[in-house]
Amino acid sequence: MIREVAKWGSFVKFSHTVFALPFALASMAVAARASRGWPGWRTLGLVLVAMVGARTCAMAFNRIVDRRFDARNPRTAGRHLPQGLVSLAGAVGLCAGSGGLLVLASWALNPLCLALSPVALFLVCFYSLTKRFTDFTHLWLGLALAAAPVGAWLAVKGTVEFLPRVDGRLDVGQGALVPLVLGLAVVLWLVGLDIIYATQDYEFDRREGLHSLVVRWGPRNALSVAFLSHLFMWAVLVVFGGLCRFRLTYWIGMVLILALLLMEHLIARRRDAVSINVAFFKLNGVLSVTFMVVTILEISFPWFRLRWADGWW
Repeated sequence: MIREVAKWGSFVKFSHTVFALPFALASMAVAARASRGWPGWRTLGLVLVAMVGARTCAMAFNRIVDRRFDARNPRTAGRHLPQGLVSLAGAVGLCAGSGGLLVLASWALNPLCLALSPVALFLVCFYSLTKRFTDFTHLWLGLALAAAPVGAWLAVKGTVEFLPRVDGRLDVGQGALVPLVLGLAVVLWLVGLDIIYATQDYEFDRREGLHSLVVRWGPRNALSVAFLSHLFMWAVLVVFGGLCRFRLTYWIGMVLILALLLMEHLIARRRDAVSINVAFFKLNGVLSVTFMVVTILEISFPWFRLRWADGWW
């Protein structure tokens, strides 16, 4: 049984959940800041179920529709479907079941989440088809993962209010603009991240007629675009921190995140498999977890703000 669980977890790259999940949890903490970032175990559990369902559905769909390309690509020929380690019927069943899990969790959360769950499923699955007709496939992936922080916010709030009043005063930092700004940061992050990943398949994608910015502009130019995208992402995170009125802990986190981004692009320029793996997975995993930790510390533990610095923040 353990081997079967490990096989299916590997099939959908369950370890890559570290990319979107920390941003969703951070968004949920901001939405629940009135209770110091703790939305309740029921909401937290349902958000986790929805996240796992959406991501598993998306990855299973990707493996199904790309199985013929995967079989012809030396880098991906060892994946489960081309090797027959997983049956097509099993993959389809996993895709449908995990999509249903998202809808079920959304239904249990609130009516707005339920109404938007088909939109979320469309976003996360449609990305897998975009490389057949557009060079901006990376943007679609960004939009798909940006649904995570927006959806987590809606799971807690249940409504969309851009100009809320708190204690009789207007407070944009608790309105729906906050998850949208965070979602924009995720879009920019994923555009850069996916460009770095796509450099591995530059020759294969050109030969097969598949689209990406790497194919359109070449790896060197595309990596420059990825670097600019990540700089803009960092700037948007600064705006996010300003909207939320975060203090010293968050800005220390922003310095660390900027250092991680610079390190990522220095490593990615080498374009070998080991460097891409470090730049794509390890550094970005640390980045997303860093963002989540400093955000939750700001909201849940006010004493981490180092009150002696209140005068100059």
